Formats: sequence, structure tokens, C-alpha cells
Amino acid sequence: MLDGKKVLFSGMQATGNLTLGNYLGALKNWISLENEEYQCFFSVVDLHSITIRQDPAELRRRARALLTLYIAAGLDPEKNCIYYQSHVSGHAELSWILSCFTYMGELSRMTQFKDKASKHADNINAGLFTYPVLMAADILLFQTDMVPVGVDQKQHLEITRDIAERFNGIYGDVFAIPEPYIGKVGAKIMSLQDPDKKMSKSDENPNASIYLMDDPDSIIRKFKRAVTDSDNQIIYSDDKPGIKNLIDIYSSATGKTVDEVVKEFDGKGYGDFKLAVGESVVSVLKPIQDRVAELSKDKAYIDGIIKANGEKANYYATKTLRKVQKKVGFPERIR
Repeated sequence: MLDGKKVLFSGMQATGNLTLGNYLGALKNWISLENEEYQCFFSVVDLHSITIRQDPAELRRRARALLTLYIAAGLDPEKNCIYYQSHVSGHAELSWILSCFTYMGELSRMTQFKDKASKHADNINAGLFTYPVLMAADILLFQTDMVPVGVDQKQHLEITRDIAERFNGIYGDVFAIPEPYIGKVGAKIMSLQDPDKKMSKSDENPNASIYLMDDPDSIIRKFKRAVTDSDNQIIYSDDKPGIKNLIDIYSSATGKTVDEVVKEFDGKGYGDFKLAVGESVVSVLKPIQDRVAELSKDKAYIDGIIKANGEKANYYATKTLRKVQKKVGFPERIR
């Protein structure tokens, strides 16, 4: 806990364009968790981004765009600490220390390494392999109590807990042991073209994903092209993954329950339903897009947030880092 509040941490990479899945499965949950009970840290995790080669200018642009999008989506930079991971050196420093308490066997079992290594066979670097240690450092640096995660990210939180418990077992109660938070609705939005796999910002098929900055016409068109089946019945069933996914999206966008959605479209065809889903998503994204445009014009305001929140994140990170450094035996700095 920090200042009497539980700590919540999460972050997103500054690569690719955020999708509707990122918003409904993560960002929307962050906003709903914003209250007086939590001290929230929401990071643009740009250190993680360079395990894959990036264009420097493009990475900087995307990092700023993502931080701006956090605010435009509804995160209050006065209540939350919204910052660049690369501006807080404690992430990298703690990652090195924790790597000395992490076993090769643990890292070799991580599915994300296997997935990324298969996609980037020409650049299987050490960063890809030790990525989970940096992620553990991100979380433990702020004595995090809760981490909003998708169901496919639980493995990373599990290794974080293992590392923290191992360190605590040697040196005492240094780290808080984080717990997962998994949203009940919209936790896993699937591809519009292959509803058996998750909607992804790295999907090569542009019709598979709704991007948060897509214009209304593109959004409607993508939903009209969404893969369903030939039954033309709007039923929430694992046997109808395409329709089930659209129901989840409509439910998340409108706040209606799955049963209410099914009842609303009883007797109607897929064409009417797909149009309604598209229009509901447009109504959710348009205000965010307008706010992004507004904020992007105010350079001084965004710069001020980057500076103030970076300093805040460094202050809390340093508290944990000094404690860890002392525990492992590093000499104290002369001040």
C-alpha cells in the first residue's frame, strides 16, 4: 500500500494501434477501477517495446499518442500516475536484480517467448527471453496489490508472484504479493475475421480488428464483414463464436446484459445486428477520438503531465528500489 491506499498497476506497449479489444478488455476496466481506494499507476511500457526493432521516431510518436489516449479515454492524470516506463530508471534497475532470482527453467516455459521467437526468428534476443522479469519489476516496483490482466496474461502474473515470494523468503517481507483483476465483461474480445483467436493490434488482416482511431465508416464496414455463420440466429453459444463475440462487444458497448442483447434482437437477422453493433461502437469511440484531437493540440498540457507524473512515479519507485538494494547488500549512497 502507498499512502494508505492499495496500489494498482498496469500498462500497454507503445507499438501498433490500440484495438477495441484493448479498450473493452483493459482500458475501460482501468477507468472503472479509478476511485479513492486505489493509488493507480498506468504506464506506457516502452522498454518492453524494443524487444522487437522499432523506428525511433515512430516509437516516440506512438508513446505520446498512447499516453494521450489514456487521458482521452477517461483516466484522470491528477488521480492516477500516467507515465513513460523509460522515464523511471527503477524499472530497469529492479529488473536486473530480480533476474538474479529468476530461474532459466521458469522463463523457458513462458508461452509469449515461444510465440514471439517464432514470429521474429531473425531477432531472438535476450530481452525476449527475460521479458517476464521486466514485467515483474514493473509490478513489484510500486508494491502493487492488484494487476488488471487478461485471461491470457495470468502466466506473467504467476511468475511475478513466484519471484516476489522467493525474494521475500530470503530477505523478509520486501514486496507486496500482487493479485489479478480480470474483468467479467469484454475480458477477451475476439477477431472479427477469426473468432477463435483474440483481436490483436498486430493482426495482418485490417478487417480483423477495430482500431480506436478508426473512422465511423470503417468501423461499420468491418462489422458488416465480420465472420459469423449461416444460421442467422442471434444466440449466445460457444458453438457460434462469431455471434458470441459480437454479443460480447455490443454488451460491453451498451452496458446491457447478454440476455438483454439476445432478447433485443430476437427474430432479427445478422445484418441488422451487425449494423447495431457497429453503431454502438462508433458511439463509444467518437467521444474518445474527439478528445484525442483536442488534447493533441495542447502540447504544454501533455508535457506537464509527462513531467509531473514521471517525477511522482520516480519518487515511489525509489522507495522500493532503495529497500531492495539495501537487502541484497549494495552500499548506501552518500548524500
